[in-house]
Amino acid sequence: MTSGPDLPTAFAAIVDDFQALTEPDRLQLLLEFAEGLPDLPEKYAEHPDLLEPVPECQSPVFLTVEVGEEGSADGGAPLGPDAPVRVVLTAPRESPTTRGFAGILAEGLAGLSAAEVLAIPDDVSHRLGLDRAVSPLRLRGMAGMLGRIKRQVRERVAA
Repeated sequence: MTSGPDLPTAFAAIVDDFQALTEPDRLQLLLEFAEGLPDLPEKYAEHPDLLEPVPECQSPVFLTVEVGEEGSADGGAPLGPDAPVRVVLTAPRESPTTRGFAGILAEGLAGLSAAEVLAIPDDVSHRLGLDRAVSPLRLRGMAGMLGRIKRQVRERVAA
């Protein structure tokens, strides 16, 4: 299984990196993504109530998305399908698998427009080739994160 043409370049590169490795090395790469998950921006660290929980995850994961002005580096992009999206995720360091999936999403979705985020296939977690290495519940957790990210993007673009 490969990344396929339906993934944005950065996300396709992540999937291809996983697919190029053996199963044990895929787990190591997942741990590297866990280490690379950025800390929460100050405005969320001080107000965790602004983040949505992801109950599909076995570990306490919280997220939010910023679309348009709030997610734009230039601060002026209008809302709509071309509006930039910024994904903010947090997962505990003692849950490296879950944190790794959050790191993959944070990196793979970085810089994408609302339309590009919404077009990410729901099966992207399976494309990483970790089906035999991690439990189905963990994969469901990543799918839950992506589903909530997409719902928040849809809501913010429609608002």
